[in-house]
Amino acid sequence: MEATVATRTRGGAAERFATRVAFFVIGVTLSSWAPLVPFAKARLGADDATLGLLLLCLGAGAVITMPLSGAMIARFGCRAVVTTAAILLFVTLPLLAFVSSVPVFAIVLLLFGAGSGAIDVAANVNAMMVERASGRALMSGFHGLFSVGGIVGAAGMSALLALGVAPLAAVSGIMVALASLFAASARFLIPSAAQDGGKAPAFAVPHGIVIVLGGLACIAFLAEGAILDWSALFLTTQRGFDPAHAGLGYAAFAAAMTLGRLTGDRIVAALGGVRVLALGGLMAAAGFLVAMLVPFGIATLAGFVLVGLGSSNIVPVIYNVTGRQTAMATSHATAAVTTLGYAGILVGPAMIGFVANATGLAAAFGLLGVLLLVVSASARIARAPT
Repeated sequence: MEATVATRTRGGAAERFATRVAFFVIGVTLSSWAPLVPFAKARLGADDATLGLLLLCLGAGAVITMPLSGAMIARFGCRAVVTTAAILLFVTLPLLAFVSSVPVFAIVLLLFGAGSGAIDVAANVNAMMVERASGRALMSGFHGLFSVGGIVGAAGMSALLALGVAPLAAVSGIMVALASLFAASARFLIPSAAQDGGKAPAFAVPHGIVIVLGGLACIAFLAEGAILDWSALFLTTQRGFDPAHAGLGYAAFAAAMTLGRLTGDRIVAALGGVRVLALGGLMAAAGFLVAMLVPFGIATLAGFVLVGLGSSNIVPVIYNVTGRQTAMATSHATAAVTTLGYAGILVGPAMIGFVANATGLAAAFGLLGVLLLVVSASARIARAPT
């Protein structure tokens, strides 16, 4: 009886709110960094090549931390890892707004990436446990708050900078507000990590269904990264858009994805994970094919909307399956899937650029459509054992 009460408590309203706050914090923090990049470049006196090397530190920090996060969660619990990583983000992002030494900046950016990698894995493990305890679909809504946070962070930081607020003052104000919100809810994060018992190894090699789930996550993140990095160029070079309007492509995609995730829990509950993966993969693939084949700007934007709607719930369903599979402990499986998925963001831009250089950007979008058909064809993986 006590175990049942504890399980229900883990899925209660306070735990759900705390998990949503964690995802919102991640979204706001990461998106607040983007408007600071031009200021950092000018302050450091860095050329494009140096800036590119510096930005690799963010990805490197995340890639180093993600595989190790499973062991940290198993030993210290979700609450401790999420809280520690959040504090690291709250401290390092303001530092990135005023550090003027290139070596110090690289170290701080590496730490910022490490914090983002750890909190990403830990927040998802926490979300899986809350969803499992509640007995209903919640993952899409959690990821929806990340998307909302991304919009709030980018828009808020950009607005403050446009009003003439100094970068350090702007980012510090946002971080103080976020820290206050997080502090009010952090105690309701899950203190332990189910299935792991605190004896998990420092690193576990992914195997079985976890490798497949990671590969599907990689495709989904690759598609998202392609829209972020290449949609504006496609609209200007292939569809005749004015550069001032080229951002409409990613805006349409992001709005559709946010809407899809905020309504996704009901969709998953009504259709089931298998149908969501099958139909979502087909819809996203169709979106890339429309953007590729129909030579009109409005059709291309509609294609990006389809990609956003179709892919919006693919990753949440993948994480749901990750939490139910039995091949690996939840924390290590989540770390593996997140790391493999993140590889899609890191490798994706270069891969798309290589294909685009060889065959054209439209053909690269067509290749993404084919990969998303693989996701659709793999939909039965959502029936992983509980």
